[in-house]
Amino acid sequence: MAQPGTPQAASTVVLIRPDRHGGFEIYLNRRPDKMDTYAGVYVFPGGRVEESDYSGEMIALTRGLSPIEAQEKLGLRLRAEICLGYWVAAVRELFEEAGIHFFVSHVGDGREASGNQLFQRLAGRRAALQRGEIDLAKLLVAEGLCCDVAPLRYFFHRVTPEHYAVRFDTRFYMAALPSDQTPLHASEEVSKSLWITPGVALERQADDFRMMPPTVAVLRSLAAYRSWEELRSAFDLG
Repeated sequence: MAQPGTPQAASTVVLIRPDRHGGFEIYLNRRPDKMDTYAGVYVFPGGRVEESDYSGEMIALTRGLSPIEAQEKLGLRLRAEICLGYWVAAVRELFEEAGIHFFVSHVGDGREASGNQLFQRLAGRRAALQRGEIDLAKLLVAEGLCCDVAPLRYFFHRVTPEHYAVRFDTRFYMAALPSDQTPLHASEEVSKSLWITPGVALERQADDFRMMPPTVAVLRSLAAYRSWEELRSAFDLG
């Protein structure tokens, strides 16, 4: 009998926005059919935590949470910098897959990085980041930006069961969609995306709407909240 693989550290972001009826929607991606893992499955944006996510240079460019605070929130005995790397990985993966960023000006005044020219430059750099041609720290230095992890709320943890060939030790974060940004409909690792309420997503499981058990568990938890204001208050979303 084959030994179960060691779970790989990963981070996932549940991106949320209010709808027109006082409720809320979540953003789901469908992975391409030819992907090595979870092909054709609907997932939240996310992926592996990389060493570059907790490098000294990257930690110096991260705002909104200290390494010690990250360590306390995760309850891990790993180095504090690695714990903060889970948050950075969440921000990076969201940017790579959906084009949504949580970057702020390097001057440290808390202003959101915005403006059409900046968005266009970031769009050009996103694909290079996704291909591994640059890392997030180099991108941020080039643009005079920092990574702001303050909007992310850690709320869920799941380890892939041992009977799966590829396993992840995943930390789930929640974040409200920035008011001045729109996620990509598709990207290198996304065949299509959609906004959907948790309840409708759960109902569609009977159709061709495949999801992994952790995704379903998150949706069931979120479906218990009756309104955007209730969810926003519970998780202190911006």
